[in-house]
Amino acid sequence: MNMDKKQYQKYVRARAPRSPVAKDCVWAFCVGGGICAFAQLLLWVYGEVCGMEKESSATLVSVTLVALAVLLTGLGVFDNIAKRAGAGTLVPITGFANSIAAPAVEFKTEGFILGVGAKMFTIAGPVIVYGVSASVVYGLIYWLTTLL
Repeated sequence: MNMDKKQYQKYVRARAPRSPVAKDCVWAFCVGGGICAFAQLLLWVYGEVCGMEKESSATLVSVTLVALAVLLTGLGVFDNIAKRAGAGTLVPITGFANSIAAPAVEFKTEGFILGVGAKMFTIAGPVIVYGVSASVVYGLIYWLTTLL
């Protein structure tokens, strides 16, 4: 069967299963919103119930969410949630924690140095580099505009 590129694309589109975009968006919204609502509940508990200052309780919320995401990644639960919720689990800080923990768990059989240590930042490394670089550029632009 000889096909050109356009015919092949038409063939693939006709055979490929349709993605339930609306359903996926609702799941992502609900799970991401649930994570954020849980974070807000933690903020209230740390602030009002435990009597912590707002800045300290906000920091502890981030630490708690990262720790829970890493724990769920290590147990293999986070991936099952992410399969269903998609970007709902990736957008909050939990997604960043998962992106660092998942390669570490996957390559632990290669040892702590060459496995966990070397592979831990394969996904998150570029995010950190470009995020820091963009913030430096933005900071320089902001600083230069305030001088004028």
